[in-house]
Amino acid sequence: MAIIKPFMASRKFSSTIGSGTGTGVTFAIAATAFTDDAGAPATAFPGSFAYYVLYINAQPQTADTSTITTTTITIPGGDVLDGATPILIEIVVN
Repeated sequence: MAIIKPFMASRKFSSTIGSGTGTGVTFAIAATAFTDDAGAPATAFPGSFAYYVLYINAQPQTADTSTITTTTITIPGGDVLDGATPILIEIVVN
């Protein structure tokens, strides 16, 4: 039987689409382009988490919209959005 960790918390990171690089399937935004819950520049996304939710312009996105690592979030096709479009990532850690 798997061990269920009793602690859950979330970390939020915000940026804009204009902080991303690449085009099409390679469009990505570096973790360092985000600010964290405290308003400080982020250095990396959590390496271990239960799940994350990507919000584009305050709208939650489906799981197939992005992939995340400790250094970047990849949003295929995100380069077609307006550069001022807000991005929020909520990462639930345990």
